[in-house]
Amino acid sequence: MTLKQSLHSIWNVAKREIHRLTSKPIYFFCMLIAPALCVVFFLSLMQDGLPTNLPIAVVDMDGSATSRNLIRQLDAFEQTEVVYKTATFDDARREMQKGNIYGIFYIPKNFAVEATTGKQPTLSFYTNGTYLIAASLLFRDMKTMSVLAGASVGLQTGLAKGYTTDQIMGQLQPVVVDTHAIGNPWLNYSVYLNNTILPGVLQLMIFLVTVFSIGTEIKYSTARQWLQTGGNSLTTSLLGKLLPQTVIFTIVALMCCAALYGFNAFPLNSGWMPMISAMILLVLASQAVGVFMIGVLPTLRLGLSFASLFGMIAFSIVGFSFPVLGMDPTLQALSDLFPLRHYFLIYVDQALNGRDLFYSWSEYVWLAGFLILPFLIGKNLKNALLYFKYIP
Repeated sequence: MTLKQSLHSIWNVAKREIHRLTSKPIYFFCMLIAPALCVVFFLSLMQDGLPTNLPIAVVDMDGSATSRNLIRQLDAFEQTEVVYKTATFDDARREMQKGNIYGIFYIPKNFAVEATTGKQPTLSFYTNGTYLIAASLLFRDMKTMSVLAGASVGLQTGLAKGYTTDQIMGQLQPVVVDTHAIGNPWLNYSVYLNNTILPGVLQLMIFLVTVFSIGTEIKYSTARQWLQTGGNSLTTSLLGKLLPQTVIFTIVALMCCAALYGFNAFPLNSGWMPMISAMILLVLASQAVGVFMIGVLPTLRLGLSFASLFGMIAFSIVGFSFPVLGMDPTLQALSDLFPLRHYFLIYVDQALNGRDLFYSWSEYVWLAGFLILPFLIGKNLKNALLYFKYIP
């Protein structure tokens, strides 16, 4: 076919695909409603960045002015709220088992007396590890409070012995640690999670829609008609079918960028273009992987199963929750097979760290390289479209 004929065929297939998209509500849900709901849900869920006022119980066996002051200071932490004060550990344990609290802070009997006489009393704290984030935040607050309590007692004891404040602090804290969190100095969980979860959801939806749109052609025996509309060229037919989906998913992806970096003002240290380019390449790469999936397993149910499994594994293997370098070498190699992995590395380098584009060019090449996949299974896919008989 000439270029003009090819463009005309692509346009005819695209019009046919637009009719299919508008005739089935499942496309509308997967391409627009589901991504929009995820954006609204996750951004509103973590709007405050960190959970605050996590409930704990304090078991005060001492009842002294020192222990009461300790409790007030612990309650002043932003992430911690003392909701129960009990005199027995069993009462606090039962509240934790009921799920009413996430941690227990235990102050032993004679705490104030032993602290001032140098007998080293033990402050104990317990967290419910079932709730990972809550347990981690409460553990940090209670540990900090314990260290501060020890330092306060040491300061008072030293002053009573006639030492100066500088002499005492030199012994209590011989090495001063100055910590600076880069990239996400607010320790905002929304910045940490949503910049990967939302593109991951979009990738999953693209996998499913791409596989479903081609798989239904096979299932309902309309594949020959589709190919004929595309001039019996698989390349032309695929371009025409995917073109409307590409436009819609690209618009959704750009709206996702606007929600993340515009409305919520998440870090964007290298400007808009690197992330917009990465998001568009993620859309195209995900479509190419979807075509590859249905080409390898040209049945609707197996193709959708493949897409669902591959899309869900991506959330675990891209490295945003557990570093890839800490995984088994085999998994490290497999992580490169996921488009979301390369998008995540671009996000870290460009949006978070603001590095020069030179350091991320290979990840852009990786995303563009996924576009080769449909050509690898073109013959198998065309044979399936022409000769495969769907077996329910």
